[in-house]
Amino acid sequence: MVRFIEMAADAPVAHGLLTEYFAARAEVFPGGGYRPTYPDPSVFVAPDGVFLVIEDEGAAAGARRPVGCGGIRRIPDGPAGVRYEVKHLYLDPSTRGRGWGRLLLDELERRARTWGAAQLVLDTHHTLEAAGGLYASAGFEPIEPYNDNPNATRWYGKALG
Repeated sequence: MVRFIEMAADAPVAHGLLTEYFAARAEVFPGGGYRPTYPDPSVFVAPDGVFLVIEDEGAAAGARRPVGCGGIRRIPDGPAGVRYEVKHLYLDPSTRGRGWGRLLLDELERRARTWGAAQLVLDTHHTLEAAGGLYASAGFEPIEPYNDNPNATRWYGKALG
């Protein structure tokens, strides 16, 4: 069982998860050119965004353990209207395959909808095949680039209307 906790992106737990995420990405990034950028926590404040930490409630002896994170932030409106971007979706490798990434993505989408989002967008790298599969299964489709992220090679969008 998991639970979601709203947290500032620069809180120690969130910062630790982001550090794990960036290290994992840098380790396998082609050519070693991965450029991590810690997010400005002010962009993840409701209703313009939220940053969530996912906790494993099934840890031994009732202890809760943070195992992942992700956020959404409002970006300039697109042709469909209000637009939010999914950022820093990460799960500890030991938890993968349990469907928790999908739960986190669904929770972020639910929150974006409550704030009137017409579209969710995200960018990723083609080497993140599992992430690409998750996004496709959640209804995201390839779109034209909406930013100049040097770490991205693919851009996806999902209409929420």
